Amino acid sequence: MRTTTLSLAFAALFVFAVAPASAQDSGTLKKVKDSGTITIGYRDASIPFSYLNDQQQPIGYAMDICYRIVDAVKAKLNMPNLKVALNPVTSSTRIPLMANGTIDLECGSTTNNAERKKQVDFGMTYFVIKYRYVSLRSSKMDTIDDLKGQTVVSTAGTTDIKALNELNSSKNMGMNILSANDHPAAFLMVETGRAKAFLMDDILLAGLVANSKNPSEFHISSASLGLEPYSLMLRRDDPEFKKVVDDTMTKIFTSGEIEKIYNKWFMSPIPPKNINLNVPISDSLKKVFEHPTDSPDPNVYK
Repeated sequence: MRTTTLSLAFAALFVFAVAPASAQDSGTLKKVKDSGTITIGYRDASIPFSYLNDQQQPIGYAMDICYRIVDAVKAKLNMPNLKVALNPVTSSTRIPLMANGTIDLECGSTTNNAERKKQVDFGMTYFVIKYRYVSLRSSKMDTIDDLKGQTVVSTAGTTDIKALNELNSSKNMGMNILSANDHPAAFLMVETGRAKAFLMDDILLAGLVANSKNPSEFHISSASLGLEPYSLMLRRDDPEFKKVVDDTMTKIFTSGEIEKIYNKWFMSPIPPKNINLNVPISDSLKKVFEHPTDSPDPNVYK
């Protein structure tokens, strides 16, 4: 009987020793707890999701959601004084910086698709975009066929430029495709005549046009190359942190808080020029808010 009791005791100790680590002992949560800092990756010109205000501080729809997740992490770790570090990212650097641990949460205008999910993970969808292009109104361009033989620009490291290249080869469009370092640089190429069109997510084009010197000079195409979901990006294979992100976003969505955040950035005057984008919540997005999902499948949002 004594031997059995001792054996059970040692067995219990062994099980405890090899038991899976808790949420606070692995992955992003452990990194954050050990360092006392959570690092957010932000964009400097993705209006109205993540961009710099006049004080050079990142603001926007995505940033507001991210700060609510930071609050959830503070509560989870019992660290009310957790520091927040802000790290700028671009379309080209955001995935590598997430994968190598430089940033813990990316708050911008990143599309969630099956290919990217092989490298990183995503929270719940918080916006749905369509690929459209902007051109000078004087060019009288609106259809996909209007792009044939034209010089068209998109931003490096985006799904948009990939879609543009695929269209060019599959439809034999004969386009001269240029790559810009960021969205403002690509938009400037259209503005100055170096490119006929700039293919990008429609909501980002709307922000660029609204904040341009002469918005009436530009036209965003009614034709599109398809749609994709946006969400916050996080590291792969980190279920504990993803649960914090997903639970927080689900609560924001289903409680109706997301509508206040959305209206603040899409239906009200926003910095720096106090322009109202006036983009109501789409039917696709309403469905997501009612039934949160992190699916990368575009068909889910049609």
